[in-house]
Amino acid sequence: MSTTSTVSRGDAHARADAAAPRVLWLDTPDRPAPRPPVGADPTDSSADLVVVGGGYTGLWTALRAKERDPGRSVLLLEADRIAEHATGRNGGFCEASLTHGEANGLERWPDEFETLERLGLANLDEIEETVRRYGIDCGFERTGQLTVATRPHEVADLEPDADGFLDAAAVRALVDSPTYLAGRLDAEGCAMVDPARLAWGLAAAAESLGVRIAEGTPVRAMRRTDSGMELATPHGVVRAARVVVATNAFTDLLPRVARRVVPVYDHVLATEPLSPEQLASLGWAGRSGVADSGNLFHYYRLTRDNRILWGGYDAVYHFGRSIDAEHEQRAATHRVLAEHFYETFPQLADVGFSHRWGGVIDTCTRFCAFFGLAHRDRVAYAAGFTGLGVGASRFAADVMLDLLAGEPTERTRLAMVRERPLPFPPEPLAWVGIQLTRWASARADATGRRNLWLRTLDRMGLGFDS
Repeated sequence: MSTTSTVSRGDAHARADAAAPRVLWLDTPDRPAPRPPVGADPTDSSADLVVVGGGYTGLWTALRAKERDPGRSVLLLEADRIAEHATGRNGGFCEASLTHGEANGLERWPDEFETLERLGLANLDEIEETVRRYGIDCGFERTGQLTVATRPHEVADLEPDADGFLDAAAVRALVDSPTYLAGRLDAEGCAMVDPARLAWGLAAAAESLGVRIAEGTPVRAMRRTDSGMELATPHGVVRAARVVVATNAFTDLLPRVARRVVPVYDHVLATEPLSPEQLASLGWAGRSGVADSGNLFHYYRLTRDNRILWGGYDAVYHFGRSIDAEHEQRAATHRVLAEHFYETFPQLADVGFSHRWGGVIDTCTRFCAFFGLAHRDRVAYAAGFTGLGVGASRFAADVMLDLLAGEPTERTRLAMVRERPLPFPPEPLAWVGIQLTRWASARADATGRRNLWLRTLDRMGLGFDS
């Protein structure tokens, strides 16, 4: 960021501190009441398919399982409440990309990247169709996403000689920030949603097809039997012919998966609703989502009531793969985000923040989801979405159902599906490596040069993405 803010650093910090420590999307009287835990209904003791985890991955799996086979009994077990964790705390960017962007996909799977792009766009189309078919009121808008360069060395990555490149004047005509030097708009590959309402709508749609959902039901252990799987919960044992583990950062049930994932905390601010005059000062008529081009990047968008949701940049890893509710509020990170907000939009110097929050996401060394089977092919899993799960979770659901069916499909033949990312090292090496990578990434953002550490990680196919 090179523009000087009209809001002092101290005032920016004070405004971040004054925001309510609550999740915007969950701060509504419309939030559904919790469903009872497993055991309240005797029929909850067994199912053809048990889905562990009530985030997007689990919800899409439950819904798709019934759509694909209406006669199959499906039970979903959620340890907390639907949309309580990453699913209800993200920015609401529903992207077509399955690979965490074009560069990552081309580098890792160049021979099948066109197929991955086609499948990703079809997946987004199918999400839109599902929202329409079930009448899910989640503010789904196919607005696209604008990528902007805010440092001179980032302009070249936006391919100035290729069609669709936006110079400073053109990008500022879409969204006006003095920090923008260039941009590129992906008009079809991203939609904006209210992420919690999408989850609540998917849960209701799944139930309308006969899926049973139990909240407040953590699965403590899982073991294979002669006839299937047994899942131990505080409310009793649940038996299943097949299981999908859709717990993302919460990987205790599958230690082999846990070694390939680390939990990181992403943090977000939301402004007060903008007045018509404040909104007009931005020229944000297309309402596209925006992301800048840094290694440590910001993402932001307009909500339905014209707040700006502003997040990203400072993804935080806590030693020992720690997951704790105390990590969700981090004053240092929220204050930095506030500083960057006013540098990006100095015309909004009189706008304050209403909400601040954080949430845990799972990342892996290839930055996008990986898949597999366990327990002699009776259990399927997907993890490692790295913040891209709003859209990619539906694709993951079909991959896992394909794997459990045991019949090869176009999806399961993909190298992306067949390959696994390299695991992270044990502590303290994981913590040291991640901190060093974040420092080097920040230096690369400032200088435009990747140092020896980052170049080595590139050659090894490792890294850490904000």
